[in-house]
Amino acid sequence: MVASKKSQKKSSDNINSRLQLVMRSGKVALGYKQTLKNLRSGKAKLVIMASNTPPLRKSEVEYYSMLAKTGVHHFSGTNNDLGTACGKYFRVSCMCILDAGDSDILRAMPSEN
Repeated sequence: MVASKKSQKKSSDNINSRLQLVMRSGKVALGYKQTLKNLRSGKAKLVIMASNTPPLRKSEVEYYSMLAKTGVHHFSGTNNDLGTACGKYFRVSCMCILDAGDSDILRAMPSEN
């Protein structure tokens, strides 16, 4: 059990460092409304959702992602953790990556393309 806890912490650190790199070098849209707008227009490359996103909102974003053939990553932390990982001082329940920049987050995360 200790090894799984350690590997889980390492993977979350890995995701956090990739998110920080995307925030610095790429283009992202934070928030539920912006994520839906970018999914509808086909600009979103990857959607990241916090673990405590409400179920109805989560299923709606997953549905739009399925239609847009965009990958969805379920972030292991809460919306507070996701906002902190993005370097923001507010909560982020939903975000989408429009351009990864220097990060390899699109290759590392599962996508449907």
